[in-house]
Amino acid sequence: MTEIIRIENGFQRWDELFALILSSFAYMDGVIDPPSSANRLTLAALAYKAQTEVAYVAIEAGKLVGCVFCKPEERFLYIGKLAIAPSLQGNGLGRKLLAKAEEVAREKGLPALRLETRIELVGNHATFGRWGFEKTAENRHAGFDRTTSIEMQKRLA
Repeated sequence: MTEIIRIENGFQRWDELFALILSSFAYMDGVIDPPSSANRLTLAALAYKAQTEVAYVAIEAGKLVGCVFCKPEERFLYIGKLAIAPSLQGNGLGRKLLAKAEEVAREKGLPALRLETRIELVGNHATFGRWGFEKTAENRHAGFDRTTSIEMQKRLA
């Protein structure tokens, strides 16, 4: 059984969380340009991110197997670093973590979720589409003359 808990003061499993994020984003190496921001993440930055955002981890059989970070914005709840252990991807854990994000958005009176995914990751576009997200914008990273990511939003009922 998977337990989803909020990261709060006293959380001690930073190394495990860091490793989970890196392993779940590793398939992007050599596929996306520019490289994933996960590659620039540090333990200190991860801890700071968890303090300034609302974050959840999924635990199964005592092991961290997923996470999601939620950043309240003026009109949206931004979803970042949604990470699922590679061996568990496709088993519904991402949906469970997004359900927690939807709860956060509703508690904060925000009508929609927002995320960004790289243009090359068409499988992610399809997955998020199945989960109710719609493409709302194309974006470029600084220094690029082409689209490098798309924004997707999910309106909450």
